[in-house]
Amino acid sequence: MHGIEWVVDARGCEPAALADLTLLRSLFDRLIAELQLTPVGEPAWHVFAGTGGVTGFVMLAESHLACHTFPELGTICLNVFCCRTRADWDARRILSEILGAGAVDVRRLERIYS
Repeated sequence: MHGIEWVVDARGCEPAALADLTLLRSLFDRLIAELQLTPVGEPAWHVFAGTGGVTGFVMLAESHLACHTFPELGTICLNVFCCRTRADWDARRILSEILGAGAVDVRRLERIYS
């Protein structure tokens, strides 16, 4: 059995977007829809005080989706873990459209279960 995990780091994002809970919820909704993921509960969110960022997490039937934002650095770290193989997705396009990301690094990890 094979799974897939994407570890995504995006830089050059709009700082205000990285602190906007409504916008980050829409990012999760879009990823869930485009990747045909199955949430098994409501997402959990924590907004840090002051100029801090946001941490989000949703459990999926396929595993999980998580993010941590750093508005002061213009950065988001995103993790999508699926317990079954699926097609790659265009992280650069989505993060550019929603957060204004200028640079996106995607690491695709194949997970093999014995």
